[in-house]
Amino acid sequence: MISCGIDLGSRAVKLVLMDDGRLIHRAVYDTVVFYRDFGRVEAGEFSVSFGLLGLPAGFDRLTVTGYGRNTVKVKGASVIPEIKAHASGAVFQSGLSDFTLLDIGGQDTKVVKVVGGLTADFSMNDKCAASSGRYVENMAAILGMTLDEISAYHELPEKLSATCAIFGESELIQKIAEGVPRESLAAGVNLSIVKRVLPMLRRYPDGPVVFSGGVARNGAVAELVKTHTGREVIRLAEPALNGAIGCAVV
Repeated sequence: MISCGIDLGSRAVKLVLMDDGRLIHRAVYDTVVFYRDFGRVEAGEFSVSFGLLGLPAGFDRLTVTGYGRNTVKVKGASVIPEIKAHASGAVFQSGLSDFTLLDIGGQDTKVVKVVGGLTADFSMNDKCAASSGRYVENMAAILGMTLDEISAYHELPEKLSATCAIFGESELIQKIAEGVPRESLAAGVNLSIVKRVLPMLRRYPDGPVVFSGGVARNGAVAELVKTHTGREVIRLAEPALNGAIGCAVV
């Protein structure tokens, strides 16, 4: 049975195909490009042009989640909440049934307590970009670094006090002007992300932390979470696709 899972993210649309639990196709599209070029609205529903995506037109099951699930009704699709999708994807990818899921995406952060393979509780920060991937992207641009480069630094972090993404940019520029090494500033950016998620993680102090979302590719953030919580941190093999995978296997 072939299942299609789509995570309609605020900045990227993630799509996967699963064949009886085996990942057979993965793709990521810019959200605007996906809506503009790969579908059309028909009778109030968004009909995905799978042919233009190079995919077959029919699936045994089509499930969607994500930021756009409430604003875009995808024709022929079932809709599930983001928390359920991400928890299901993490259970599938990690092979674990009891853990705390830390998902840092482009514009929000989710922390989910999973017990027996099911969501027991969760907390979410979607009010401020300062604890999201967008913050890391903006800071990396100011530092003149790629995301891969900034993810290499976690030692000797410079203290960054601003709690707002916008003010954080100004503070970083000031630190550069003062001659603070870029490496220390990069580590400070990574630490500031971790400091903002620690209160959420402390709500669920037991078991390993399973790390998903695009920021899970940042090895420095993962290392700092491990250091500041004393817990095992497991980065998923497909962190950015976790929500879409959860849709396909739920």
